[in-house]
Formats: sequence, structure tokens, C-alpha cells
Amino acid sequence: MNDSSTLRNSLMLAPLIGATHSLVTALGVCLMFLVVSGLFSLVMGALRTRLVPATRLLASVLLAATLTSCAELMAQAWSLQWQQQLGIYAALIALQCVVLEHTGFYQQNWQRRLRLNGAFIALMITLGLLRELIGNGTLGSHPVWLPGAMPIDWQGWVLTADGGLRLVTLTPGGFILLGLLIAAWQAGRPTPTQ
Repeated sequence: MNDSSTLRNSLMLAPLIGATHSLVTALGVCLMFLVVSGLFSLVMGALRTRLVPATRLLASVLLAATLTSCAELMAQAWSLQWQQQLGIYAALIALQCVVLEHTGFYQQNWQRRLRLNGAFIALMITLGLLRELIGNGTLGSHPVWLPGAMPIDWQGWVLTADGGLRLVTLTPGGFILLGLLIAAWQAGRPTPTQ
């Protein structure tokens, strides 16, 4: 593990813990990440050969900020409550795109990029689902934020009458749950023989 992968992975940790307190929020960050990252990759791929190496960083910052701002404005126009729940984590997508560009992630083959993005999105959705199930005792409690998704008085599927373990919806609970998921994944992997 080198310094660039450490920086890249630590930047992914902020939305992974902060934006997964509910399934709808996790899906929103995933959707915005896919759209902004995909567009950023396409545009920077076209611009990269035309730019002087000294101006690539500035161009990538401007492009990432523009795409993320447009995505946030579109989310705000579609559903203000949903966009407010995304908070600063949607804005961190721009920073993530710049770091990925700077570390050469977008120059890798598309299969590797697809696999890493898929793993991040799967982990986001899994954490969002588990944190909502365990923390609130509900499933799908916030689709009313999305216009036309559900009736306005729908509260989701309530699984426990008294709620859930509130700690899981907070940041420390997110770290604990992520640690437990990593431990379960490590325990399920075959051990290398020597």
C-alpha cells in the first residue's frame, strides 16, 4: 500500500461513515459519485492530452467543482430534504475526483476502475442498509424525500416498535459496524498456505 492509495482510501472513508446513516442517503451519495466521477473521467480523458502538465491540477479542480456543484443543484431542485441529508459528503466527491486524477486512477484500465467503484458502492449500500436496520429498526424510512416515490405519510417498514440501537446511526457506531464488516470479511477469506 503506497501513499497515494492511503490518501485515496482515507478520503473515501468520510462519505462511507458520514453518509450511510440511512439507505436513501447512501444511495444518493452513490448515485452522485457515479454520475460526477463518470463525467469527470470522460471530460478529463479528452482534456488530459491537450493540457500542459502544470495546468492539469487546476483544470481538474475546476472541472470537479463544476460537476459536483451542478449535481448538487440538480439534487436540490429534485428534493431539498434529500439534498440536505447529503450535506458536505456530496461536496467531497469533487475532492475525491481530483485526488483520483492526481494519483492516476483514471488512467487505469476500465475493469479495475469498475471493480473498485463497485466495491465502494456495495460497501456504501451495505452500511446504509445495516445502519438503518440496526439503528432505527426500519427499512426504507425516508423515500418520502424523493418526490412521487411514496405517499407522504408512509414511514417505511417498521421492524421494531421501540426503534433500534441508536449508536449505530452515529459516527462511532458507523466505525464500529465498518470494523465488524471488515473483520467478518477477513474471517471469511481463505488463509494463504505457506
